[in-house]
Amino acid sequence: MRLAATEHTSRPWRIHEIAADFDLEDVWAMPTPGGPDDLARLVAQFATGTGGPISSPVPKALFAIRWKLGKLLGWDKKDAAELMPTLRDWLPSDLTETTGPDLKAVPFTSVYQTHDEWVAEIRNRTVHALMHIGWVPDGDAYRGQMAVLVKPNGLLGRVYMAGIKPFRYLGVYPALLRGIGRGWQANANSR
Repeated sequence: MRLAATEHTSRPWRIHEIAADFDLEDVWAMPTPGGPDDLARLVAQFATGTGGPISSPVPKALFAIRWKLGKLLGWDKKDAAELMPTLRDWLPSDLTETTGPDLKAVPFTSVYQTHDEWVAEIRNRTVHALMHIGWVPDGDAYRGQMAVLVKPNGLLGRVYMAGIKPFRYLGVYPALLRGIGRGWQANANSR
């Protein structure tokens, strides 16, 4: 479920002090009910996934097309990431030792992890994007909350972000959240 921006901006996340120059693109409730200390389990689910959490054919095809275009047009070359510094360069000293794991299935690098938030980033020729996963109270339980923050890289980045917006809302995010929920439930059943 998509949430209002205030669900992210009103919380005392550490990301606010580090990424104030990023635009908040989206905020989503994640189908990951758990206890107050379960963010580490959710992060482990993200990090150990060897395939994308999206099994639906259309979003899966969209991701495949994106990575092929990125390779063909040079958007994702290693030197592209060097165009902008990593968010890790801006961390306060108390967060520098809290990296968390990198993702295996997609090219996101972990920035930091605390008890109730985790941030991973992707840097390329189109955008510097952050995936912020917070762990929030939800009634009698807790759940994950995903925010996407972006800093488009010039005109190309702004055009790219505008062009992919309908695809993100109609296919990618719903399928991604369903996949995360299925993975969470499967992991809960095995615990």
